[in-house]
Amino acid sequence: MTTVLTPASPLTAADRCDRCGAQAYLRVVLISGGELLFCAHHGRKFEPELKKIAAEIQDETERLTAAPASASNDER
Repeated sequence: MTTVLTPASPLTAADRCDRCGAQAYLRVVLISGGELLFCAHHGRKFEPELKKIAAEIQDETERLTAAPASASNDER
């Protein structure tokens, strides 16, 4: 998916996919205004159509494969 890096705020666990309600990893800012949020699955599924109507696409799907941070022994 084509990604446009913007100073938009990072997506959080509170951001949910407009299609299924799962955690959103893509924010699509529409040419006509407004935005849509998608999980990685629906972002890939609708990619061809989204590219046609998107002014910007914020893609944070790389977070799905990043290694999680470990807490130190003092934090456990």
